[in-house]
Amino acid sequence: MGDELQGQTVVVIGGSAGIGLETARQARAAGAAVILTGRDPERLKAAAAEVGATGVVSFDANDSRELESFFAGLGGPIDHVMATAGGPYYAALADIDFDEARRALQEHPMLMVGVARFAKVRPGGSLTFMGGTGGRRPDRGIGITSAMTVALPALAASLALEVAPVRLNLIAAGFVDTPLSASLLGDQLEERRTELRTTLPIGRVVQPDDVAALAVHLMTNTALTGATYDIDGGQSLLR
Repeated sequence: MGDELQGQTVVVIGGSAGIGLETARQARAAGAAVILTGRDPERLKAAAAEVGATGVVSFDANDSRELESFFAGLGGPIDHVMATAGGPYYAALADIDFDEARRALQEHPMLMVGVARFAKVRPGGSLTFMGGTGGRRPDRGIGITSAMTVALPALAASLALEVAPVRLNLIAAGFVDTPLSASLLGDQLEERRTELRTTLPIGRVVQPDDVAALAVHLMTNTALTGATYDIDGGQSLLR
């Protein structure tokens, strides 16, 4: 890792674990000052110590008022924001919790809208968001996630026009071996890892550092905006 982000400030929303934490680590290695946010103060404190973050702020990024207050409190312009907060919602039609489904439907798009609206990013800086690829193929129990999978690229493209000359991109990840994946799969995690190692064209499971490397590239390559970048180890080629 070079010094591509030397002298710049990167905010990572959802930076206490997984992809967010690894993005913070790689941004620091590239010379950036890093500010981590998340809901759990203790996890944030540990993550900040691990990567050498310059600041941590604990708040709920899905509360628009708290999000606005956070960015207002930063003072001057920042250079990049990476937002990884939120997760998928899976449930068969008969088992859907309507309140949870409504939360899931608005969580990712409204976080994108909120960050795009409130983040004071210098011209040429970037906003990067996490989406997914898992809901592109219809199946039972993934309807809510499928809706988000389809909606987020269109939202990202439109928002990129509105925030220009700030750049805005979306990362669409397949399975990534994170603590969130472990919590969703439980005792089926190792079976899933084995399946992917034997079927993916890359012959291994995608890791958080793979996604983080893409996120840092999107920060540093100033020609990229308004696009969705898949990172799934070639899984989409198998369908």
